[in-house]
Amino acid sequence: MEKVKVLAYGVGVVGGYIAKYLLEKEGVQVVGAVDVAKDKVGKDLGEVLGLKKKVGVTVSGNIDSALSTVKADIAVHTTSSYLEDTFAQIASIIEHGVNVISTCEELSYPYVSEPKLAKKLDALAKKHDVTVLGTGINPGFLMDALVITLTAPCQKIEKIEAIRVMNAATRRLPFQKKIGAGLSVQEFTRRIEKKQITGHVGLAQSIAMIADSLAWRLDKVVVQPAEAVIAKKPVESKDIRVSAGKVAGLRQKAKGIAKDKEVIVLDFRAYIGAEEEYDEVTIKGVPEIRQRISPCVHGDLGTVAMIVNSIPKVINAPAGLVTMKDLPVPSAALEDMRKYVKTV
Repeated sequence: MEKVKVLAYGVGVVGGYIAKYLLEKEGVQVVGAVDVAKDKVGKDLGEVLGLKKKVGVTVSGNIDSALSTVKADIAVHTTSSYLEDTFAQIASIIEHGVNVISTCEELSYPYVSEPKLAKKLDALAKKHDVTVLGTGINPGFLMDALVITLTAPCQKIEKIEAIRVMNAATRRLPFQKKIGAGLSVQEFTRRIEKKQITGHVGLAQSIAMIADSLAWRLDKVVVQPAEAVIAKKPVESKDIRVSAGKVAGLRQKAKGIAKDKEVIVLDFRAYIGAEEEYDEVTIKGVPEIRQRISPCVHGDLGTVAMIVNSIPKVINAPAGLVTMKDLPVPSAALEDMRKYVKTV
């Protein structure tokens, strides 16, 4: 059986982590790479990733050009959080008859935010007999797929609550900046108003995925604005020092409401100096279920694994736009990737 041929679309920080792991993965061959950054185009992927060797893959600035010269089974897409920004990119991959896994948060359950684009992607994927999935650690697993799985032993469910708390000091610098770490409260508020800080993208998608899995009809999904978490004492990461009174990060909540009751609540907290990190799911019902992962799953490492481990699931899945609730139970693909793929 031939190796699984993968194209990396987007080799920024997260895309770079994924590409490095793919280059190490047995049974996988990275056959192409695409990025819009001019300082990356034309260079060997190994050089772009900071490796001490060339890997024989030149980074292209155009997906059509890249896929006209190589044959890929699947593309790993890591460029933007919003489907409106990524739709044309993903559509171009599909039109070449290539499956897609994307870290685009809105694509994890696009029916709630971009139903028209979701319908178009589904039709296009079926036309070209490929499968498209949006996933990651969150959204994609911790606050949706894992929650859905934990509901299986329940006879009745009244309310679901998921909390993710992480110390942003353990994350990459771009993430720390994304959550406003080190800013004054006034500057944080200004950037929120200008949408330069958007909070966590994907909460609405996770709520909708959970509700649809349970056949719950929600009256509305409310995503509250991100709130600043203020440092009570000086805290720091390797790159940012936050003095007392400054912003250490953010907290954001989202609620799924049915019949004037909060039935799904997601609470996301990411800030430098969090004393305890955890992922917690509480299901109030019969029986009541409480599950805690402590410390929380590392976001970057988890995202890389979720994307790569999903490759066989996507290749084996029926054509169309799918979500994590449509696929078999998530699992690691620890050995030769070819062992997990029915046909390549």
